[in-house]
Amino acid sequence: MVSLSLVAFGLLALSLGASAARTTVTPRPQFVPLHPASPGSTIVFTLGLPPSNMEGLHAALMDVSDPKSVNYGKHLSKSEVESFVAPKAESVKVVTDWLSKNNLKAEVISPSGDMLRVNISVKTANSLLSANYTEFMDKKTDKTIVRTLSYSLPADVEQHLHFIYPTTQFFSSATSPTRPTMQVVQPPKAPSSKRATPPDLCNEEVEPVCLQDFYNIPSAPATNPGNSLGVTAYLNEFADMGDLDVFFLAFRPDVTTTPTFDIVSVDNGITSAPNGTGEASLDIQYTVGIATNVPTTFYSNGDATVNGFIDTANTLLALDDVPLVLSTSYGFDESVFDFDPEIANTLCNAYAQLGARGTSVFFCSGDNGVYGFPFGAECDNTEFGPTFPSGCPFLTSVGGTEGISPESTAFFSSGGFSNIFPRPSYQDAAVEAYLAQLGSTNAGLFNTSGRGFPDVSAQSNNFITRIAGVFQPVGGTSASTPAFASVVALLNDQRLNAGLPPLGFINPLLYSDASALNDITVGSNPGCGAQGFPALPGWDPATGLGSPDYLRLLNLVMSAAGAKSG
Repeated sequence: MVSLSLVAFGLLALSLGASAARTTVTPRPQFVPLHPASPGSTIVFTLGLPPSNMEGLHAALMDVSDPKSVNYGKHLSKSEVESFVAPKAESVKVVTDWLSKNNLKAEVISPSGDMLRVNISVKTANSLLSANYTEFMDKKTDKTIVRTLSYSLPADVEQHLHFIYPTTQFFSSATSPTRPTMQVVQPPKAPSSKRATPPDLCNEEVEPVCLQDFYNIPSAPATNPGNSLGVTAYLNEFADMGDLDVFFLAFRPDVTTTPTFDIVSVDNGITSAPNGTGEASLDIQYTVGIATNVPTTFYSNGDATVNGFIDTANTLLALDDVPLVLSTSYGFDESVFDFDPEIANTLCNAYAQLGARGTSVFFCSGDNGVYGFPFGAECDNTEFGPTFPSGCPFLTSVGGTEGISPESTAFFSSGGFSNIFPRPSYQDAAVEAYLAQLGSTNAGLFNTSGRGFPDVSAQSNNFITRIAGVFQPVGGTSASTPAFASVVALLNDQRLNAGLPPLGFINPLLYSDASALNDITVGSNPGCGAQGFPALPGWDPATGLGSPDYLRLLNLVMSAAGAKSG
């Protein structure tokens, strides 16, 4: 977890006119300055321009996602979304002219034109921004990053830029909360459709049949060719087809031919590897293994920084047909965006664009309880630590549960309240009811007006996964997220077969009738040993609205039909 402290503002004259306020930060002690960055080395700048009508996009997203709206399910086209997000012509001109005067030419990297990218030498960056780019060592990761402690922009340019990255943003790569126990387990000796009857099989481990039994998920494969599911990957994670074959042989003997998945490389993401790795194997095996026969694409991104997250979103938004469900098991501590929230807002708005076009976007909530993202991270006992992107109100955050009777909160399930994003109206009643029950517990440790997360949850412990030729139990909200996303992919299959549109941004529908979910009322998410948030009747910031019941959800999504296609 990284927190930046804004310590000073001043004025400095640039070579290109009057300057705006100077931004200066002091990073946490984990970032140790080593030496000035080499003047000839290259920095990849991403520049965000203000969208022309983001409020209009948010309103349109809610209109097509509210089951009470006459426009429910009437998702926007690619061009309609881009018209809301495109920057004003004046902003484009001012920024490109500023770059041109410094012999720089930017590449447009977003379909709507609101994001630019330029390769720039350290020497030029220092001159352009009155900066002093330095190489820092992150003692927590043993990785180096190049950042500046301060910078400034010309006043006439600043109003036309939401952000420039990297400047004073002191965070490294995204984190995956997967929690492998590194215990080798034995699969069935031979494939057989006669398996032990749940829940006996599922007291100590989770396999596809357990999730099917827990949540009334059908085993029959999906059938609609227009359905789709995307799985994202960072940190050189890779899913091996051979592992998937053996996984199906062991745990889906009812499926005669193992479904395949496509691989798309973003930012030079790997498309082959000698062996599968933990996170990617988990994600693919519990999407393809649950939402069987839903066309699935594995998006392998070679850049686990903010730039990588931006590029994954823009890759999807550039498609004529976006994936109808997107599952991501990576994220950041929200605190790293405290002093540049526009980057978080830009990413959040990208997920809003996907939702408006019909994608159900799922992110894991994290694995350190109320104290942030990665399991075992350091704790700040003065304030709880929300995670990102889970605090974004335009996606569905997935927490974790464990156990059968009762199903209870997984102690590591991250949840809480955003310090950047205000609470959306669709969850007002649910959150207010929880706060009334909570009373003075944890007072002063969280933002009562912030967006509450997670929204939902699912089993998250001891998922038996085939990794590099070995079966291992893996846990975390990295497990619950692809599981819940797969349920929604199967619900989409039923809607599409009935001539109905996909579910898209599903939160307003779920909050309108939480009876379609299994309310979790046992346990809490202490994280570092603090009290955490208790699971209480209704929504709570440990397990959200609860875990899925496919049959009840099917009834809900078919009754909130929306306009038929065609």
